[in-house]
Amino acid sequence: MGDQKLYLRPIGFLYGPPADAAVEDGLALPLAGGPIAFTEAVLIEGDPARSQRRLITASALAEVADADLANLRVRVTGPRPPFAGLDLSRPVLMGIVNVTPDSFSDGGLYDQTEGAAAHAAELASDGAAIVDIGGESTRPGADTVADDDELSRVVPVLKALKGSPAVISIDTRKSTVARAAARAGAKILNDVSALTYDPACLDVAVEEGLDLVLMHAQGEPKTMQDNPTYDDVALEVFDYLEERIAACEAAGVPRARIAADPGLGFGKTLAHNLALLANISLFHGLGVPLLIG
Repeated sequence: MGDQKLYLRPIGFLYGPPADAAVEDGLALPLAGGPIAFTEAVLIEGDPARSQRRLITASALAEVADADLANLRVRVTGPRPPFAGLDLSRPVLMGIVNVTPDSFSDGGLYDQTEGAAAHAAELASDGAAIVDIGGESTRPGADTVADDDELSRVVPVLKALKGSPAVISIDTRKSTVARAAARAGAKILNDVSALTYDPACLDVAVEEGLDLVLMHAQGEPKTMQDNPTYDDVALEVFDYLEERIAACEAAGVPRARIAADPGLGFGKTLAHNLALLANISLFHGLGVPLLIG
């Protein structure tokens, strides 16, 4: 394949018994080790500014000798280990609790401890395997919240959720909040900046044993929707997430404890969001679970 970077976007999906039969016959490959299989893929060579695409069948992909493409195939097809103790052989739901006055969807509805904890319990009873608690809105145009204010919003809620059947996630960009949340029972750190806003979050993740959700965002919440631009949004978001996963691995966080979120709406236009959704299978090439919200 030369020196060009490779990306792989599976297409031609099958589900259930037809998928099993096609895999058995060598006509398809499993997607992330789950019940979905794919019969073809778009092989992309190059970079976001200049790339070439061609189709490759699953049977041909299964036999490639090129080391880079073979490694990418393994990431796309390999089963995902449990994330934060959750079995990923089927999709899991994350419920969101914004303990804020200004979040775009439900700001002010659950900004008191009792109401937020009750809503979190309701989400868990309705089937949410993860409940994500946030104390700082990251909607377009949002201002940064002081650490003490964010702590005062989320820590009482986290303590109230002790014993919840759901895995608790803390949505924060700040290391002080992440550490306090971990000690109050959170198992996942969901950072919209992928641990770039406060690099000390990576130390907290390592020291506290937190699983990570790394999200892509172009710019800060205050200005991210002013004029987001990309050469190729799917490839650029993929490259960013790949780099952040590598940085976390280098710091001592195993890949099995990392999930990735392409960040719909975070520094993207409607067209960018639709392009990401249309190319979502590309992100299985990261070799980690995907969070889509």
